[in-house]
Amino acid sequence: MQLEAHRGGKYKIYFLAAVFPLFTADLLVAQKSSIVLQSVAQDVIAQRLQRLQAKNADRETELKTMFGEAGCLGDQVQDEVVKRKDPPNVICTLPGSSNSVIVVGAHFDHADEGMGAIDDWSGASLLPSLFQALGASPRKHTFVFVGFTDEEKGLLGSDFYVGHLGKEQLSAIKAVVNLECLGLTPTKVWTHTADPELLADLLKVTKSMNITLHGVDVEKAGDDDTQAFRDRRVPVITIHSVTQETWPLLHSRKDNLAAINLDYLYESYHVVAVYLAYIDQALK
Repeated sequence: MQLEAHRGGKYKIYFLAAVFPLFTADLLVAQKSSIVLQSVAQDVIAQRLQRLQAKNADRETELKTMFGEAGCLGDQVQDEVVKRKDPPNVICTLPGSSNSVIVVGAHFDHADEGMGAIDDWSGASLLPSLFQALGASPRKHTFVFVGFTDEEKGLLGSDFYVGHLGKEQLSAIKAVVNLECLGLTPTKVWTHTADPELLADLLKVTKSMNITLHGVDVEKAGDDDTQAFRDRRVPVITIHSVTQETWPLLHSRKDNLAAINLDYLYESYHVVAVYLAYIDQALK
């Protein structure tokens, strides 16, 4: 997550909303839906997280390798060069039966201080497992999993990605699901930037899984890779795990593997996998 800076280049917390439960009766009406996913075990999620690398170039290579291990091979995986001296965006595509697209994103680069295990290898390392889970069954939408580069340099990777989409490609995107800073606490959602329909669907999914979803909004403290999509009115939602208490871990020496709770990370993986399968059916 890119944090807002104040004078002197230091990072300052301007605002972080208190945690609040998201319960609206009208949004939690049960809907019958058949969700088919390939099971990815918690130890696999843990192993992929532990493949954290210090250098961004090595993180990009590791992410691409993990996509291949998950079955994203050949023309399905591509590099998108943003800046010649920096690692590219990594794009893995799971074709669907239509041209409509759901983008699932997370950035793999990290800030200068800390290892960036939380921010955002926790999200990026889940992308291959989500590809693997969804690949078990034919999908209506085409899923595009993107490991964004240079988020910490000013959201450069996501801005480049969106800026190089044609009008038809942009209009084909029905949802962007962004994964940021997972595994610190149980699953959270950034409500203020979330598309209402996508948020309602996430509430339905977590309710059906007997998981209490909370909202934590961070727009006055930082930004994320949904910004370029939001600027073009593409529906987005960011799923994360940050709270007021855990926020200081970001961009610090404490941003390392020891900070991540594997049970919380696996819960978020499971929620996101089911959610993606659900919106594949629910979205037009």
